[in-house]
Amino acid sequence: MATPSASLVTQASSIPNTQDAAHDAARPKRLDRGIIVGLLLAASAFLTGLSFTGIKFTYFFNPAAAVLVIGGTLAVLVITTPLHGLRRALNRVLELASLPDLDREQLSEEIIHYAKIVRQEGLLAIEPEIKNAHSAFFRDALLMALDVKTRAELLAALETELRLIERLGETDAKVIEVAGGFVPTIGIIGTVIGLIDVMHHFSDLGSVGSGIGTAFVSTIYGLVLANLVLLPIAHRMRSRVAATFEIQELIIEGVLCLYDELHPTLVRLRLAAFLRSPKSNLERYDVLAETPLWEARP
Repeated sequence: MATPSASLVTQASSIPNTQDAAHDAARPKRLDRGIIVGLLLAASAFLTGLSFTGIKFTYFFNPAAAVLVIGGTLAVLVITTPLHGLRRALNRVLELASLPDLDREQLSEEIIHYAKIVRQEGLLAIEPEIKNAHSAFFRDALLMALDVKTRAELLAALETELRLIERLGETDAKVIEVAGGFVPTIGIIGTVIGLIDVMHHFSDLGSVGSGIGTAFVSTIYGLVLANLVLLPIAHRMRSRVAATFEIQELIIEGVLCLYDELHPTLVRLRLAAFLRSPKSNLERYDVLAETPLWEARP
């Protein structure tokens, strides 16, 4: 038998997403310069180190090794991950190029705006404005707050959805991390294949040295792809998931405050704990000094 919280999550997930797409299209994506700068720094450091050795860059150009390492990595991804999970992980990797379009302070002020309406007119008064919320998760949470009968049902539904979102993010990061773990081994396989080919021409001692060096190129490909690309991206995905989790916790705290019809000043105080601004912890006391907590309900 389905629990009330499970049915609420199912109901929220079935809400049409046409408004979500319209909101997302209206907000321009900001480029995340951090990850791009990091990849450029990694490539520059690697190429600079190679230049100091005096070895020509063309020496490391080995199409056979590249095909083996990249093809083997793709094969590992397909074998270890269902196709729908692979597509979701790829989309999450592409999303890393842009910054999240939610600002904590702006979201906090938006919740406080709803709190003022709820304080004056009641919870049902915010229903016409829910479609204007900037976060899809916030919109779904507000709709849940209007539908549930008890606070416990609302909290259970929101926490269930939050756990599912966090689990999906961890699963996507694990996909890239698993690929990063296999890539060096695939590079070693390429090196072994290259050494076997060298042994076939062992009678020509002049070509043995250069052949051994070329055989190790696949190992370099594997190590670079794993340690400078895949594993850092997996860690960045986990960092993004953690930041999103904190924002969604802020939303849950705010929606619970709205459901309890708390005073906007108390709402601001409780949401300030989720803000990373150093001034937020000081400014909230200034707000408390300006607006007494015992102020009567309008």
